[in-house]
Amino acid sequence: MAKLNKEDFIASLNEMTTLEILELVDAMKEAYGVDPSAVAVAAAPAAGAAEEGPTSVTVNLTSAGGSKIPVIKIIRDITGLGLKEAKDIADNGGAVKENISKEEADEIKAKLEEAGASVEIA
Repeated sequence: MAKLNKEDFIASLNEMTTLEILELVDAMKEAYGVDPSAVAVAAAPAAGAAEEGPTSVTVNLTSAGGSKIPVIKIIRDITGLGLKEAKDIADNGGAVKENISKEEADEIKAKLEEAGASVEIA
């Protein structure tokens, strides 16, 4: 039997139906005791994370600036916090929103900076 190279193997997968690929995966599980789909799924996020950096970030308020009222309003809109909690963040700084995407963090940062606040994304 001829040995398949990677390109030939992928080309043959492209010609298979989904059911045929599922049967192939099941056969690989039986023959080798490994689930190739689990390996592929586990490897994909690791590769993407290395290229793009962190997938979730935190928006930290370092200073509310000269006028705190607009900053407090924005904090309340973004977080859903009450007036007292939002005022505490504006007065003392700290995390406005945690574990969010970089895009969402950039939007929040722009809103807060427009209101006069100083913001860091970590």
